[in-house]
Amino acid sequence: MKQLIRLSLFVVLGMGLWAFSRADQLFDLAKNLDIYASVIKELNQFYVDPIDPNKVVKNSIDGMLDQLDPYTVYYPEEDLDEFNTLTTGKYEGIGIRASWVDKGYYITYVDENSPALQAGLQIGDQLLSINGVKITEDSDPGQLIKGPKDSKLTAEISRGEEKLSLTVQRSTVQIKNVGYSGIIRPGIGYIELEEFNQSATKEMKAALLQLKKDGMKQLILDLRNNPGGLLTQAVDICNLFLDKETPIVSTRGKLKEWNATYKALNPSWDNSLPIVVLINQNSASAAEIVAGVLQDYDRATIVGQRSFGKGLVQVTRDLPYRAKIKITTAKYYIPSGRCIQAIDYSENKDTVKQEFKTRKGRKVNAGGGIEPDVLVGRPQANSLIQQLLKERIFFQYARLYKLKQAKIAPAANFHLNDTEYEAFVQWVKASKFHYESPLEKQMRDVLKETSKDILYANLTKELDRLKPEWDSSVARELQGNKKVIEGLLEQEIVHQYYYKKGINEWSFEHDPTLLKSLELIKN
Repeated sequence: MKQLIRLSLFVVLGMGLWAFSRADQLFDLAKNLDIYASVIKELNQFYVDPIDPNKVVKNSIDGMLDQLDPYTVYYPEEDLDEFNTLTTGKYEGIGIRASWVDKGYYITYVDENSPALQAGLQIGDQLLSINGVKITEDSDPGQLIKGPKDSKLTAEISRGEEKLSLTVQRSTVQIKNVGYSGIIRPGIGYIELEEFNQSATKEMKAALLQLKKDGMKQLILDLRNNPGGLLTQAVDICNLFLDKETPIVSTRGKLKEWNATYKALNPSWDNSLPIVVLINQNSASAAEIVAGVLQDYDRATIVGQRSFGKGLVQVTRDLPYRAKIKITTAKYYIPSGRCIQAIDYSENKDTVKQEFKTRKGRKVNAGGGIEPDVLVGRPQANSLIQQLLKERIFFQYARLYKLKQAKIAPAANFHLNDTEYEAFVQWVKASKFHYESPLEKQMRDVLKETSKDILYANLTKELDRLKPEWDSSVARELQGNKKVIEGLLEQEIVHQYYYKKGINEWSFEHDPTLLKSLELIKN
């Protein structure tokens, strides 16, 4: 009886403490909302300059959400186009991307089925004006290009020495989930899945059916650089390879009524097709669900690098005045029981790794993303390569290369010979590209310090004498890193001639991860 009384007292006290804590939290919330509203009113009335209420509130909300995780995001009414594009994969425009490169906005990407390509715009074209509005460094070409479907815009461009004025009719552009599909070796199909928007499963199934007709007996599914998307699409894509009623993913959060287990709802499309899945450090969210689920059921071999590690689920909630907020509400767990979330944002530290097992007993880890079954290291982007990428050197040279050569070999066969690579080296040397290696920077710092003290005069002279050894030589660095740099340059040149499809076809002969997966799947 005494134990029962103690237990009852403990429960009552616990409930009382919870109720007190809850009431305390609500009071703090109401108090701070009142303070916040008063601050806005005081600023609006007394601050020396006029304030923009929309901007002030948006910045304060963003600051508040920055304390949580990167996936909890506020969308005011004016940003709903961005939100809708993320979920539907559709937007109204012309199908290009432009970036500021060497004192100009250049087209760096053109969708192969876009109004822009049909109108004659090309990768490498410089945008001079849109509808008569001059393009400067402060311009936002994306905003100038946006407009309702069927409306027209006039783009003035520069292509080498030539200036053109092209009229483009805007339309609804659908961002494809399947970036490429085809038979890349006898019997081996390849699908590159780039997104998980609303049409992902539909596109994936259509690609699989076509590959089956073309003789596919094994599949390579490429999820590298796929940032994820809709959870339901990840579940449905897993269902293509898993039997009906198979548990796929569970979500667990603060509100128990939102906890759910998602199962395969339909008969599988093919539950025995040999599959290799490619992932890398940029495979996230829904992409990790697909890779992790197929790994947990020993349904596929995972090849590449460890994935990003996003195991958080977001729900979109409507706010007043057509605004929306995307809130992280739960974590997801794949069939082995593991959660792959890499960072614990509540404490701002890495999650603790735990060991789990696949259906056949293989060991897999939770925390820190999906670890591949076969690790293939990626080429290291050292400081030189990072600087070349940052300054868009490959893009600039490829643009000039294309202006001089109307045609090149088919993408799969394209390769720069030694003479062509040396021409690139000499062009970089003659350009404004500046590079200082970490070693050179350290040596210059040491030289600066020794020159201040007469006691180190001899050392200063010795460092000066050895300068040819430690002074960065761009030509020497470019030759020393030739293999990686040559590959990046070839990809950019192929992209400007053959667009996204060309990069895929080039990679089938050069990509180490893909070549390793071909070796595995053949065996």
